[in-house]
Amino acid sequence: MPLLTTHEALIYLMVITSASDRDMTDVELARIGDVVRSWPVFQDFKHDRLIGVAQACQKSLHDKEGLEGVLAHVAEALPERLRDTAYAAAFEVAAVDLEMRVEEVRVLQLVRLKLDLDTLTVAAIARAAKARLRTLT
Repeated sequence: MPLLTTHEALIYLMVITSASDRDMTDVELARIGDVVRSWPVFQDFKHDRLIGVAQACQKSLHDKEGLEGVLAHVAEALPERLRDTAYAAAFEVAAVDLEMRVEEVRVLQLVRLKLDLDTLTVAAIARAAKARLRTLT
């Protein structure tokens, strides 16, 4: 697998999280698109590449190295200062449907470990996403 760009690594984490339960819902896919369009970290990303990057991620998951290999490449591509941003993007996709499945929780745990994020950072990201996504009903 060639070295990923920072943008690709961020997108890979969102795709991995969405695909973790083998059901990439329309809500999750829409959220990935929303994140790519609206988060400042994607300001200079060419949005027409999103589908191709997502497909490359799915293909990489079926390679010999599998999920562990993809996560290693993602961690290699992400600068330290963007690791919490990467986790936040992945969490955003997992939480958007207000129902986090066991598979999504497990993938997020693997991401947290691979990115070497501390417990307080992870808890803060989770709390902020849940507060942001809460509805009146």
